[in-house]
Amino acid sequence: MKPILEDISSNLLQSSFYAYSYTTSAFDFKWHFHPEYELTYIIKGNGYRLIGNSHHEFSDDDFVLIGPNLPHTWFGKAATDDKFEAIVIQLPSEFVRRIIDFKETNHLKTLFEKSNCGLLFKDYPSDIKKMLLEMINSTGIEKMLALLNILTKLSFCSTTKISSSIYKYQINEEMEIRINKVCVFLQNNFSNDISLKKVADLVFMSESNFCKFFKKATSITFSYYINDLRINAACNFLLNSDENIKNIAYSCGFESLSYFNRIFLKRKQMTPREFRINHTLK
Repeated sequence: MKPILEDISSNLLQSSFYAYSYTTSAFDFKWHFHPEYELTYIIKGNGYRLIGNSHHEFSDDDFVLIGPNLPHTWFGKAATDDKFEAIVIQLPSEFVRRIIDFKETNHLKTLFEKSNCGLLFKDYPSDIKKMLLEMINSTGIEKMLALLNILTKLSFCSTTKISSSIYKYQINEEMEIRINKVCVFLQNNFSNDISLKKVADLVFMSESNFCKFFKKATSITFSYYINDLRINAACNFLLNSDENIKNIAYSCGFESLSYFNRIFLKRKQMTPREFRINHTLK
């Protein structure tokens, strides 16, 4: 899908990088990219995160580093009277290049190089929220030193690559309008019975042309994408409710329990029952 180019440079003013926190009632679907590196820490919130050709569920304390021009978005709504909270740090590529030019910052060079496919941090410091907020509220050289301290600590954390490859996209305005319309519809309706024809009609395409269009835009098939949405929702039910597995399968949009079990095993390498038991015990 064609992402929107976001202008961050106008926010820099007298700063070398842009850092801020914010609260919101919803993360709206906004598939976008920018030439800056981006650190995003979700203090509070849950939903789905799309980075490159990946689609994953996210929740509180999700922390990722995204490389330049890597398309991404977060999508989700808070419960009634609740709020989502996030901290975002955006680093211009030229700023990063200057930092990693020093021999003393080789560890940071590796970190930023790996971020081209997006990185999920797994064992970051327990006080990272405090460190990030203190950095945001600092000024001048103290702010710069706080950022370098955070980046140094993150460079020694274990990470997981998010996108399976450096994502390529086609710059096409019509494609952007269509794929964003489709993805928002699927995010809001995946638990319902959605036929291929219904979604193809949404963007005035034949079923065969739509399948080719969706694969070109997202790098995955339509059926894989919607099953991923449903499996992620099912995982949430398995972990946060006592509902039986059959009811969970139907409530997430699967037509039969056997198909749900087969897709779940393929995605998670374990059955729904094993997933519930293993994650409950942790």
